[in-house]
Amino acid sequence: MTSDLTIQLIGVLSASACALIGVFLILRRSAMMADAISHAILPGIVLGYFLADGPSLLLGFLGAVLASTLTVTLVAALQRSRKVDENSAIGIVFPAMFALGTVVVSKWYSNVHLDTDAILYGNIEFSYFDRLLIGGRDLGPQGIWIMSLLVVLNLLFLGLFYKELKLTTFDGALAAAIGFSPVVMHYAIMGMLSVTTVGAFTAVGAILVIAMVIVPAATAYLLTEKLSMMLILAVAIGAVSSLAGVRFAIWLDLSVSGSMVMMTGAAFLLALLFSPSQGAIAGVIRRRRQRAQFALEVLLGHLLAHRGDPAETLRSNLPVHLNWPPSKVESLIETGQRRGYLTNGGDELNLTPKGIAAAQARAYV
Repeated sequence: MTSDLTIQLIGVLSASACALIGVFLILRRSAMMADAISHAILPGIVLGYFLADGPSLLLGFLGAVLASTLTVTLVAALQRSRKVDENSAIGIVFPAMFALGTVVVSKWYSNVHLDTDAILYGNIEFSYFDRLLIGGRDLGPQGIWIMSLLVVLNLLFLGLFYKELKLTTFDGALAAAIGFSPVVMHYAIMGMLSVTTVGAFTAVGAILVIAMVIVPAATAYLLTEKLSMMLILAVAIGAVSSLAGVRFAIWLDLSVSGSMVMMTGAAFLLALLFSPSQGAIAGVIRRRRQRAQFALEVLLGHLLAHRGDPAETLRSNLPVHLNWPPSKVESLIETGQRRGYLTNGGDELNLTPKGIAAAQARAYV
């Protein structure tokens, strides 16, 4: 397996694992927990370093999971106190956790080199050289094994608790009434988020973890209202963005993680503009159609109030009465004829039964 293929595969696996959990964070309006956990794991990593008296993948992982779990617990405790909301609780807890880790490092481990770039952007470019060795046997890049395991764990979690997750996400009161605990499911999701964040952190860094958890899921949210399709789209968007980001970075010799994040942002921008249901352009078109329909119904109501007037009189008086330019009136008359609301019967503009019903329904007469 080549270095380029390793980077692309780890990127796709990271995006897939993060997107599966990110969908439920978006739907539960808890997306910023990903940001909190990705920063709050620092004291846990320091704890693992202390216990192992040096770098240790296992103890560092366990310490980071412990720190992220503590972060989730503290945020939930502050929220339950009803003194602050969830966003405020996150803003209180994760800077405190990150500051704790920073203080401990500066006090007792100031001689340990912490690469800021690696923490923020990860070291996915060098993932090919980070090998998994068991019994002297090289099993390949460690990042592929870690992220593959996380994808499998998240798929198993969703497969086993899909019904409970769906119910507690959309109707917590109903879930509690029939015996499903929303609190338990909340901690289960946050636990999986913690494991996923910590696992992906070493490969792709804090910024990419946050982006891959939030942005593909938010993009999928703009494209569909069906949960199962949202999960599929989030994974697909994350995977495609990862592949495109890697190729873009290689082409222009840029940061791979930064390029992947940029591609997720580009995908979100495209969905924000062109989504058939929630896109900005679709919204403009929809509002224009609504205004045109409203104007047409105003015209129909005016014609209903002046039934029997000669067509030429109506055509000359409508722009004055409605304060519209003649071109707009003629355009609306043509639209009404095309839609079957009125017919041009020689000397009169006659409303059809459909046109009369539309005018009366809006009570413009």
